[in-house]
Amino acid sequence: MTDTSYTQRRSEIQTYFDRTALDAWKRFASDKPLSFVRAKVRAGRDEMRSTMLSYLPPDLSGWRILDAGCGSGAMAVELANRGADVIGIDLSPEIVRFGMENLPHITGGGTVELISGDMLDPMLGQFDAVMAMDSVIHYRQEDAVEALSALAERTTRKIVFTFAPRTPLLVTMRAVGKTFPRKDRAPFIVPVSPQLMTERLNTLDEWNVGRTRRVKRPFYISQAMELVRT
Repeated sequence: MTDTSYTQRRSEIQTYFDRTALDAWKRFASDKPLSFVRAKVRAGRDEMRSTMLSYLPPDLSGWRILDAGCGSGAMAVELANRGADVIGIDLSPEIVRFGMENLPHITGGGTVELISGDMLDPMLGQFDAVMAMDSVIHYRQEDAVEALSALAERTTRKIVFTFAPRTPLLVTMRAVGKTFPRKDRAPFIVPVSPQLMTERLNTLDEWNVGRTRRVKRPFYISQAMELVRT
């Protein structure tokens, strides 16, 4: 992974969510009515979050978990309610601020801290697990694999992440987006081959690819995958 490509992409994502998508993201994080399209996306994200959580034990007492790309903290709260101590990190300071201001009471014995920054920052320390929902979908496959590899160096048990699977629909949508660009559109999602992703990640020392599941709903396609330390 080149520092230039990763850093540039990270900057584009932060700018989009802080300046363009903040109000829309706040509505996603609430129970307020949404437009037809956004309601379908929210339903897809809810299903994906449940899928990822199913890859972890119901009792996470004693676990320290990184929620990479935490948004307003929905995943982090679920993890804390299973007993985990969770550090949620997101590139957008505004979304993190919104999440902290609206953080619900934790009932399961864990803790939640939401901060703004880079998920690859080594100062975050070691974790038992990393959850990365839609955190690497905007990066080229090479950069995504390198990012996951960097996270693996600081993780002792499991990484659960999502990527955009290469399908004819996503490839077409990406092509249309490039043909008719809009300044307020999110940074391009980069579809990748599940087979190639599996092959690349299986080369990581002491890690194996485990379960994977695709969530496909109208206007939302994403694939969950787990990495398990051997």
